[in-house]
Amino acid sequence: MPQPQLSPTPVRVVKNIDRERYELFTDETPGEFIGFLAYQVIDDHTLELQHTIISEGFSRRGFARTLVTRVLDLIRADESTLVPTCSYVQDYLERFPQYGDLVAHQ
Repeated sequence: MPQPQLSPTPVRVVKNIDRERYELFTDETPGEFIGFLAYQVIDDHTLELQHTIISEGFSRRGFARTLVTRVLDLIRADESTLVPTCSYVQDYLERFPQYGDLVAHQ
C-alpha cells in the first residue's frame, strides 16, 4: 500500500476547538499557522472534514498532505470517524486506502 510522502519540515498540528479546525505550524513560523483543515462536529465520534487551506507561501511543499495525514492519525487515535466533504481529503483517501476505515458509514 502506498505511503504518503510528508513534508521534510518538522511540523505540529493543533486542534483548535473554538475555530473548528486543525492548524498546522512549523518552526519556520513560530506562533503563526501556515494552514488548516476545517471541520464540523457531526456527533461525539464523527467529524466532517470540510476544507484544507495552506498559505500561499507554503504551497507545493507537501504541507497539505502532511496536515491531512496527521489529522487522520489523530482521528484514528481518538477512535472517531469522518465524513470527507473536502475534495483534497477525498482525493487523499482514494490514493491512500489504508485510511478508508475512518470514513463513517451513513
